[in-house]
Amino acid sequence: MRIFVGIWLVLLTFSLFLLPTAVQGADTNTVSSTVVTNNTPPTANAPSVVVNNSDICKTAASTAVQTQILGLATGVTITDENCERIKLSRSLYSMGMKVAAVSTLCADARIFDSMWMAGTYCPYMGAIGEEAKKGWEENPDLVPEGSKVFSKIELTQEDVKEIKDDQFAQFVMYAMAMWIGFPILF
Repeated sequence: MRIFVGIWLVLLTFSLFLLPTAVQGADTNTVSSTVVTNNTPPTANAPSVVVNNSDICKTAASTAVQTQILGLATGVTITDENCERIKLSRSLYSMGMKVAAVSTLCADARIFDSMWMAGTYCPYMGAIGEEAKKGWEENPDLVPEGSKVFSKIELTQEDVKEIKDDQFAQFVMYAMAMWIGFPILF
C-alpha cells in the first residue's frame, strides 16, 4: 500500500511541476509590430441648429452619418404652420379684426369642422352667419382640405344624384319596353 502511495505522490509532483512548464513553453511567442496612432478615425458631427426664440414657430432637426469613406451631416428647421396660424390670429384679434382672426383659424379643417358643427360658420368672403354657410355650400372647392363635414356632405349629394340617375335609367328602360311592346312584370 505504501508503494502505491509513493508512486501516487511521485506522479502528482511530476504533473504539478513538469507538465505546466511544458505547456508554458509552448505558449511563448515573440511578436514585433509597429502601431501607428497618428491617424484619427473620420467622424461626421451633426450640426447644432439653435432655435432659441420662443416667438418663432420652428423646431430644429439635425443628423449625421459616417462610413469608412464618406461622412455626411445636415441640419434643418421645420416650420410649425399651426403655431403660425394661432399667432397670426392673436395678432389680428388684438388689432380689433375679429372676423379676420376667425377666418385665419378657419384655414385649418379641424377648426372649420368644429365651427360648422356648432352652427357658427366660418366667415366667407366677408359674409358671416347663414350667408357664410350658403357661400361655403355653393363653393365647396374653397373648403379647407381634409374637412370631414364637407366630405360627408359631398358623399350624401353624390348618393342622391346616383339614386336619381338610377331611377331615371329605370324609367327609360320601362318606357322603351312598353314602346316595343314587352310586358313588364316588375
